[in-house]
Amino acid sequence: MPRARTLLSILRGVALASALASGAMHAATAAEPKVLRYAFRVAETGFDPAKITDLYSRMITPHMFEGLYTYDQLARPAKMKPLTAAAPPESSDDFKTWTVKLRPGIRFADDPAFKGKARELTAEDYVYSFKRFADPAVSSPAWSEVEELELVGLNEYHQQVRKSGKPFDYDKPIEGLRALDRYTLQFKSKETRPRLMEVFAQGDLYGAVAREVIEAYPGDSMAHPVGTGPFVLKNWRRSSLIVLERNPLYRERFYDQEVDPAPDDAEGLALKSRFKGRRLPMIDRVEVGIIQENQPRWLSFLNGEYDFIERTPEDFINQAMPNGKIAPNLEKQGKHAYRTVASDVLFTVFNMEDPVVGGYTPDRIALRRAIGLAIDVQRELTLVRRGQAMVAQSLYMPGTTGYDPAFKSDMSSFDPARAKALLDLYGYVDKDGDGWRDRPDGAPLVLESLTTPDQFQRQIDEIVQKNLNAVGLRIAFKTAQWPENLKSLRAGKYQIWSLGTSASKPDGQDSLARMYSGQIGAQNYARFKLPAVDKLYEEASHLPDGPARTKLFDETKRYATAYMPYKYRGHRFITDIAQPQLIGYRRPQFWQNWWEYVDIDPDAAAKFKH
Repeated sequence: MPRARTLLSILRGVALASALASGAMHAATAAEPKVLRYAFRVAETGFDPAKITDLYSRMITPHMFEGLYTYDQLARPAKMKPLTAAAPPESSDDFKTWTVKLRPGIRFADDPAFKGKARELTAEDYVYSFKRFADPAVSSPAWSEVEELELVGLNEYHQQVRKSGKPFDYDKPIEGLRALDRYTLQFKSKETRPRLMEVFAQGDLYGAVAREVIEAYPGDSMAHPVGTGPFVLKNWRRSSLIVLERNPLYRERFYDQEVDPAPDDAEGLALKSRFKGRRLPMIDRVEVGIIQENQPRWLSFLNGEYDFIERTPEDFINQAMPNGKIAPNLEKQGKHAYRTVASDVLFTVFNMEDPVVGGYTPDRIALRRAIGLAIDVQRELTLVRRGQAMVAQSLYMPGTTGYDPAFKSDMSSFDPARAKALLDLYGYVDKDGDGWRDRPDGAPLVLESLTTPDQFQRQIDEIVQKNLNAVGLRIAFKTAQWPENLKSLRAGKYQIWSLGTSASKPDGQDSLARMYSGQIGAQNYARFKLPAVDKLYEEASHLPDGPARTKLFDETKRYATAYMPYKYRGHRFITDIAQPQLIGYRRPQFWQNWWEYVDIDPDAAAKFKH
């Protein structure tokens, strides 16, 4: 009997150990972090909201920093809603005074700058964060946008500091930007600002930073982002890898805060039903690589190295989406495609201060218009972009005020004969007999465009070069990485560049800012300055949305076509493709924060493995 009991005990012990081991393995599996992996096509520049403007940095920052308001992830059309604010803003009848109440108890992520103390978000943090845009030492490229708000006393103090050369005093009271108490923020503008809160709903730029953190890392704020958002930066290898993890101090926030999607929005309703009540964020970690060339980025996705490909490369769109539907082989693998018309615009910009292509005299205008007429945009959209864009007619982007799908202009025209006639009429002819057109004064005419080294851009450059050569114009391309070209653009040290931009809010005023003199050095890439357009811009700033404002936008389209500081080329169709394990994705319209709304489901991926 004793031996039998011993054997029984041993067997029970083995069973218990096995069960414990199995349970431990199951627990380990259950605890496996949910990781979202994908790759950017362009390198980031850094993560200080006051210092960035590029799209790819702005795709990272709103996941760490939070603005007062955000946009409902499911609502179409876009609907603004509170984020760190406790409720919608209160405004005076004349839209000059705005008051916002903050939600108490929101905490910043941990950082050594806080010396081990819990750090609550307060109204003063937003006051400090917004003042940073006015500090000349910060050199914020977004200052011009804040400056236009004309917050009482802020612009004057900015000018005072610039003239005196003294340090910016962040403790100096500013009447137009005040914390009334710990959780109440007040804005006062000199002029009517019906859309002021749309500006501060851009969490990628206007999220709250903590003064202690900025002061703890002097000169290195781009590498030390600390906010109240759902993720924190864990690893950054510049232009190579960006790793963020779930913020362990993130407050309770749930998917059921979303408003109901429209009745005919099947996708939105399905997402609402699936995720209602889930705590945000739903994933634990995000790893973003940088792969500039389209082919390796596409192949990495196909090989399963990434869960998602943001903006399927045009080179492979026919392979991925034949006849506008996901390819059968990809569908069998459980992949899902999401195709949208982007609120963006592709354009070629001319430096209006350049001695060759800039200026407002008839001959310079004729040169820019001739270049615009000579470029076969449809060929670029068809051959290089594989039909994944439609021709742009104006500066305004789909989904924003000012955009009219029925509007047509010369912006989209391809007419080499008219280009040649314009050049001939204004003296751009071959004076030395070398086969190339010269400037009216007889000096050689060689155009120079910034470009990037990737194969995709080279295909576009080849079309442009062939088009311009066909009308007798020479063009040289100056190659550099995209962030370097952006620096040249901001400094006005370029002649021509072709790039794109996306809308960050529903208002078309941002598009018009590209022709407003107050935005030179910021959104006005062309450095365009025309009093008539400035007047229209300022009038549009104060008008409520409606027919009168629409009429102003229509008038600016005519100026844009006539003076041609930009050749607007196309609005893209964007196709994102996800592996089966990525669920809940929906491309945002104007905002960049979406990681908190998606989940990773390993079981979904397992169903499609062979």
